[in-house]
Amino acid sequence: MPVPANVSRRDWTFRDAGLRSTALRGLNALGRRLAPRRPRFDPAGLMEQAAARSGLQDFGDDAFREGLGTLCASLDDEAGLHTLGRIAQRRMLVATLERRLRLVDHAKRHPEVRDEQVRAPFVVLGLPRTGTTLLSYLLDLDPHTRSLRSWESLALVPPPTLAGQRDDPRIAQAARDEARLAALNPPLRAMHPLGATLPTECVPLHMLDFRSLGFETQAMVPSYGAWLEGCDMRSAYAIHELALQVLQAAIPTGRWALKTPHHLWCLDALRARYPDARLVWTHRDPLRVVPSVASLNMSFYRTWESSPDPRRAGREWNRKLHLATQRGLDFDRRSHDAAWCHHLHYTRLMAEPVEAVRDLYAHFGEELDPLHERRMHAWMADRPRDAFGRHRYALDDFGLRAEVIDEQYAAYRERFDVPRERCRTGETQ
Repeated sequence: MPVPANVSRRDWTFRDAGLRSTALRGLNALGRRLAPRRPRFDPAGLMEQAAARSGLQDFGDDAFREGLGTLCASLDDEAGLHTLGRIAQRRMLVATLERRLRLVDHAKRHPEVRDEQVRAPFVVLGLPRTGTTLLSYLLDLDPHTRSLRSWESLALVPPPTLAGQRDDPRIAQAARDEARLAALNPPLRAMHPLGATLPTECVPLHMLDFRSLGFETQAMVPSYGAWLEGCDMRSAYAIHELALQVLQAAIPTGRWALKTPHHLWCLDALRARYPDARLVWTHRDPLRVVPSVASLNMSFYRTWESSPDPRRAGREWNRKLHLATQRGLDFDRRSHDAAWCHHLHYTRLMAEPVEAVRDLYAHFGEELDPLHERRMHAWMADRPRDAFGRHRYALDDFGLRAEVIDEQYAAYRERFDVPRERCRTGETQ
């Protein structure tokens, strides 16, 4: 990933996010005065706009409507979005609905895509900030494995082809969109890698069914979050698989390397859809994970909301992350197979990445391909470190106490022997 010569290698915190443009601040001031709750988030209106943009009407399975309705109500009543935030979030919802329409239509016109078999995918499901991104990049270097690319996750139809995947104009559009987001949220590049052609999470695929943690990273929507924690995720995994089938039919794929922390919240639904999935759970000291996740999400909240509260964000994300570990522990207790997933510690991955991947493959009865190993060594030698600055965060930023978090996650630490890290700031993943 090339680094522009003019990039600032500074330290960043969530406090560096927020609108700097005089014009955008003026837009928000005008909106507060004239139309404080406009534009509205009305599900019917969003669906009508998506249908008009695409020329399509069939959204497929109606299960998505419940999540869409719950999310819209939460965005309207709870999120505290300013005018630009409302405009941006509304556009995101329309674009998501349009992608759903196009995916459903493509599958109707090409029913053979449903014959594609998504076999034994790698699925990385650790909490955010536990090395999942680095691991996904290393798995993607396997010549027999394919990852979901950032740009194609947002432009599924028409699916990229072998002949056109390198110069598809949608790559450039995705890069421009990411650059605009980085300009609005300057700390983001230090907190999380951006790149249109980089491997990405399954988040955009779950968003197609409006069952995704991705919406909660954009704004505080507690009612939607509570609904999401208890909803049936089977329809989300059904459209997740359909998206992979469509992409795989156009570019034949041996196996997928997938990842998102949300999988940890819903392991039963994941295993029901992909019973042969090769699961990898990355583990890291919760004292590092919790404030890092809160800081990343606060940078988005400060971009789209009028007055987000970091203490509230810290409490909510600590609760959600703890719930994820508890669900993982529960699944582990219920599992009849002690080797149901491969456990990988962040400290090992950072210290010995190639050996860590070798152990991962051995867990699933495979040997590391020599070409894959050479690629990993070459990539690790060339990858930029702290190219866009360092991400600084602390428990105090979010009103969190180390002794409380230690007590909450004691069972998780003990079960998976999660080591404590030296207390410092500046981790980026």
